[in-house]
This record gives sequence, structure tokens and C-alpha cells, in this order.
Amino acid sequence: MDESRTIRSTKTQIGDWVFVIICVLISLICVIPMINLLARSLSGTDYLVRHEVYLIPKGLNFDAYKTVLGDVKYIHAFVWTVFLTVVCTIFSLFMTTICAYPLIFENLKGRGIINIFITITMFFSAGTIPNYLLMQKIGFLDNPLVLIVPYCMSVYNMIIMRSFFYGIPESLRESAEIDGASYFRILWSIYIPLSKPVLATLALFYAVGRWNGYSDALMFMKNKDFYPLQLLLYNILNNINSVEVATQEGFSAPGLKDSLKSAIVMFSTIPILCIYPFLQKYFIHGVTLGAVKE
Repeated sequence: MDESRTIRSTKTQIGDWVFVIICVLISLICVIPMINLLARSLSGTDYLVRHEVYLIPKGLNFDAYKTVLGDVKYIHAFVWTVFLTVVCTIFSLFMTTICAYPLIFENLKGRGIINIFITITMFFSAGTIPNYLLMQKIGFLDNPLVLIVPYCMSVYNMIIMRSFFYGIPESLRESAEIDGASYFRILWSIYIPLSKPVLATLALFYAVGRWNGYSDALMFMKNKDFYPLQLLLYNILNNINSVEVATQEGFSAPGLKDSLKSAIVMFSTIPILCIYPFLQKYFIHGVTLGAVKE
């Protein structure tokens, strides 16, 4: 018996070490490119031209960050993207909640058909051209609302929230109904307070999606004042190799364009990374708990 326990314990330890090694390798794959970008953004142009920068900055130089922080269009795009992310996240959470909540009631007429239609939208869409014509028809082209309303809810996220609501004991809802609470009162006083983990998780999903989004602005927006930061980054990275654009933007010096590209990527990535530590404790709990029914 003791020998069997020893063998089983040894196998468990080996499995743990293999798992740790895999996690470390995956972490390095994710972290090393970011470290390389940071090193390139802080390195001197001579070292970048000679391709001598890898993980440690050489010839410490802050010119790229001075260019980014000193340019009004970067700051304006950053502030607008922060505002857009906050508004979209709040609005998306509201829409997801009011869509998921009614679907947990068995006496909702047509609940099965509604679930089918909602699920179909996960696999089929109209396509880019019909979406463009629709935005044009309702007057959303070149309108900031086109960055908020059309993609205000994800069906996948709604299903996660609905599953989480299923996990909340029905006895709580029934007791509130006996006391005369309305449906909205039950939602506000019982379901919302108990759903903080899933709300935090979905807020992270929506915030990251909006912060990294640029395709909708690329298709539907012409006014550069409402370009999100990622679209501005997309345009700059596409045009930065042009001699004419480089001269106009003031980074035609050899090697400076590489440093500037790295600085812009870091400038647009670091803010959203700062959110993760505050929401990480809710992440796994919010995704998995809703899958367990009482």
C-alpha cells in the first residue's frame, strides 16, 4: 500500500512539473515579444539599424515616446478610445443582462424559438456589404454611434451570463416574488449583486474587444476625429515605410521609424494590460461557475 502511494505520488509530481514547464514556455512565448518591443522602443537608432536590439535596450533613447506623447493626434485618439471603451463596455453589459435575464424564466412564451434565433446569429451573418448598406440606410455612416450600437452585444457572452443566472438558486427568486418584488427588482437586488464575477469577466471581454477593434471604424468612419487608437496605429504602420509620409510625420531618420512603431504599439497596449490584474481573480470563476447548475 505504501509503495503504491509512493509511485502515485511520484507520477503526480512529474505531471505537475510537466504542466509547470508548459505554462512557463507559453508565458515566455507571450512575454518575450512584448519585452522585445519595449527594448526597441527605448533603443538608439544606430543599434536598431544594425539589428543589435533583442531583449535589452541599447543606447537608451526616449525620442520615440516624445514623438508619440507630443503629437496631438495620438493623445486625442487615446482619449477618444478610452471614452469609447468605457461607454461600449457599460452599454454592452446592460444589453447582455437584459437579454439573458428573461431567458431563464420557463414561463416565457416563445423562449425556445428565441433561443434558436439567437443561437443562429453565432454561426451566420449577413456579411460586410449588407451591413454597410444597413448602416447607410439608418444613417450610421460616419457617425460615432456606429462604433457603439451595432456590436453592443455578443451572443456568446450572453449565453455565458444566462448560464450563470441558471446557477443562482430559484428559491431566492421565488422568495422575492412571494414578497411582491417585481422582475426588475429581482434582477437589481438579487441577480446583479450575485453576478459580480461574470459581470467583471464579460466587462473584460467587451473592453478588450472594443479597445483592439478597428475594422468597424475602417469601414464606416471617414471623420478622422473619431478614429480609435488602433485604427490610427493601423494607418501609421501601413504608411510608415513611405518616404513621403515619413518626412511629413518627422521620423525619416534611419532607425527611428522602427523605434516609433514599437513605441506606438506599447502606447496602445499597456493601458489595456493594466486592467487585467484587477479583474483576473474574477476571470476563471466567472467563466466556469455559470456552467454548473444546482
